[in-house]
Amino acid sequence: MGILFNERTKEFHLQGRDVSYIFSVLRNGQLGHLYYGKKLKHRSSFQHFLRVETRGASASVYEGELGFSLETIKQEYPSYGTTDFREPAYQLLQQNGSRITNFEYDNHKIYKGKKPLNGLPATYVEEESEATSVEVELIDKLLNASLILTYTVYENRNIITRHARFEHRGEEPVDILRIMSGSIDLPTSNYEMVQLSGAWIRERHVKTRMLQPGIQSISSARGTSSSQQNPFLILKNPAATEHSGEAYGFSLVYSGNFLGQVEVDHYDVSRITMGIHPFDFQWRLESGQTFQSPELVLAYSHSGLNGLSQEYHELYRKRLARGKWRDLERPVLINNWEATYFDFNEEKIVHIAKEAQKLGVELFVLDDGWFGKRNDDTTSLGDWFVDENKLPGGMKSLAQKVTDLGMDFGLWFEPEMISKQSNLYGKHPDWLIHVPNRHQSHGRNQYVLDFSREEVVNYIYERMEAILSEAPISYIKWDMNRNITEIGSVGLPANRQFEVVHRYILGVYDLYERLTRKFP
Repeated sequence: MGILFNERTKEFHLQGRDVSYIFSVLRNGQLGHLYYGKKLKHRSSFQHFLRVETRGASASVYEGELGFSLETIKQEYPSYGTTDFREPAYQLLQQNGSRITNFEYDNHKIYKGKKPLNGLPATYVEEESEATSVEVELIDKLLNASLILTYTVYENRNIITRHARFEHRGEEPVDILRIMSGSIDLPTSNYEMVQLSGAWIRERHVKTRMLQPGIQSISSARGTSSSQQNPFLILKNPAATEHSGEAYGFSLVYSGNFLGQVEVDHYDVSRITMGIHPFDFQWRLESGQTFQSPELVLAYSHSGLNGLSQEYHELYRKRLARGKWRDLERPVLINNWEATYFDFNEEKIVHIAKEAQKLGVELFVLDDGWFGKRNDDTTSLGDWFVDENKLPGGMKSLAQKVTDLGMDFGLWFEPEMISKQSNLYGKHPDWLIHVPNRHQSHGRNQYVLDFSREEVVNYIYERMEAILSEAPISYIKWDMNRNITEIGSVGLPANRQFEVVHRYILGVYDLYERLTRKFP
């Protein structure tokens, strides 16, 4: 098992426990998709899966030859504008206005294990023997740029991960208009699409529909992946049940704006693409710069939806979640919010903790209201200093009294938010995500900090680090109570304003990483 390469036919065969995924290098140097499904025995050629057909009115790649059209060939990571009229996996804008590219296969590397993604969460391995990866490099010689497609197969799971990376070496900058984490063309449209939809506090309701010609999609443009749509979909055989039949899962490991869509063409081919939403997104790549897409996790089951669930649950519990608590039973916790709201002092909190301890509660979490002048929800977000009118001994005194009861102590933060009635806003009104001279909408009386700016993330880290260092705190309740409006950053030039939302998410990930590294 692992990844096998047929040198003569330039075919890559990824083998997991019960799954095979096969693609090849096409005549024009692009990658073609051959097979994804139940595990196949390896053979010297899988070219019988490559169907090159002459269809009426199709545009052809080679002059004088009608049989090679990207409109009728299943692909791995398609571009737009050279005989394929479906929506592409990527698109680059060049300085002359062109969006036409020609990334051709140059080389590949197969290796044991799995590399982390720079600045992004991703699944991992603890032993190199768990997985095999391949990096396929395609080069556009005119642009002097590389497209690196990375695949990893977990050898004892039915899991394949994918992501894409652009590396630019040309003298003139290029703008990424679209970069999906993965794309795959399946040979039929006879699938039901399953999605998880909902709203705040009623997330992830299962919705199922048959695929139809055209595009069906799920997405978010709220600045986050959202409770309205989860970045996850399933294609399943209509006859598949909880315990029988084929199902394919597509899960994006990303917290920002996303798009997951299935385009059914006029030949009943289903193209699944998932990645950063191209709406309101554009990223400038200067010479020497790189852009990394998030990770797309594909799961396969021939034992129904339950088999798919088991694959994802086991993977994400053991190879996405990290740290001490990954393998431990979680403590029973109590939170003071509904008991006190903002109206509390140290004596009241300690009393609740004592009563909870008698009931066997193991973790006490102090919620909103401990900082600044936070006596209601209109003020003080961003002022992460202990309110000594409520807690005269500071956080250390309260946390010590709780831990002396034999309980752990946790604390509430909402780090990405700011109140206009705050010392932080008084000093740095430009730290809001906003557009100068435009109206600013609020959500829950709060605004969003511009985490696309390094100095903002640094400041929030310093304040959280100071609080967490001075008291025995073992748990953070991290709230994020509003989505982003009036998207803009005064820290970026005009031609980089489309980068704000992705940079914001990268800032959030950076803060997570620094905190968990310092306080595991």
